Amino acid sequence: MGRLIRMINSFVQKSAYKDYYSRTRKMYEKKMTKVKPANRLTAAQKEEIRDFYKRLTGKDISTIYHEYFYARTGIYSKEYMPVDLYEGDLIGRANNMSYFDAYSDKNMDEVFLPNIKHPETILKNINGYFYSGNKPISKEEAIMLCQNLSEIIIKPSMSSKGSGVHKLNIIEGVTELDDRKITVEELFAKYRKNFIIQKAIRQHKDMGELNPTSINTIRVLTYRSGMEILVIYAVVRIGRKGQVIDNQSAGGISAMISEDGTLCKYGHGGVGDDNILKTDTGIVLEGYRIPHFDDVLETVKRAHYNLPFFDIVGWDMSVDENGTPVLVEWNGNPGPSQTACGTGLGKYTERIIRELWPRKNTRDCSRSYC
Repeated sequence: MGRLIRMINSFVQKSAYKDYYSRTRKMYEKKMTKVKPANRLTAAQKEEIRDFYKRLTGKDISTIYHEYFYARTGIYSKEYMPVDLYEGDLIGRANNMSYFDAYSDKNMDEVFLPNIKHPETILKNINGYFYSGNKPISKEEAIMLCQNLSEIIIKPSMSSKGSGVHKLNIIEGVTELDDRKITVEELFAKYRKNFIIQKAIRQHKDMGELNPTSINTIRVLTYRSGMEILVIYAVVRIGRKGQVIDNQSAGGISAMISEDGTLCKYGHGGVGDDNILKTDTGIVLEGYRIPHFDDVLETVKRAHYNLPFFDIVGWDMSVDENGTPVLVEWNGNPGPSQTACGTGLGKYTERIIRELWPRKNTRDCSRSYC
């Protein structure tokens, strides 16, 4: 009976895995219809790409991803990461995805990452239970705690890409959400369970100049190889005018940060929104200096040692008004920022694939994170 169950589970996983690859490729084929490429891949370039990944992984890969990123950036590279290969195969080899759900709960960030600054937390809801600090409290106590709060951020604790993030003021137990006044109790009912309320970060003035209504974050991708932590790339994510969210997937702008902490010439937004020279506030991207950039890199490299089950980690960092790096969130299932940074794994592409490919893939594409 046990063997039969294992066979059924294996079949379900393999079917989900194939479905994931198919869905991802179709998604990028659809994206390509919205892009007007100046150049197309030549037959020789396609052959070079396929040979490169065949040699490293033994897999026949689709070149649709190279086609897409080449079209958007105007830069050809055989080392663009095929998104299905990266997310479906490589992340599962780098990170033990059986730990993903527990570790990705933002309510646990202060536990897993004690050596990094976090936003000040007011209230946590973990699996329906309320906590103030490390103390469990009743729902009634939680409602009373949140009667009068200014400039707070409420967000789901187990989601990403800016989903459900709102900046609120609560006065005498009432706030405004989606142009409607609601009570704190109604706010809790909307989020149901697994959410967190924190004080909004007061960001560094140089970060605020990029867009004052959003916390503009620095996304750093790091890779752990033994006792060495490599910074694969860093990009700044900038919200659009009036927006709270800075994610590119939610309409924001991403721009690569050079090793000296200055921004590159162009930023990129959503599909087809490319070669952006200025922010909505009129700041020219090229040469703009990200404050305390070296401190941000050292902070995430040090923090990565606290995540031994995750060798590839995406860090969303803010810089507060005093110049201190602050963790907004980290991601154990990070997508590659290939429009902004050029190639998903940068100069380490071949090294990382060679180190990770012999490992077992722990990704289960029948689960929600796939």
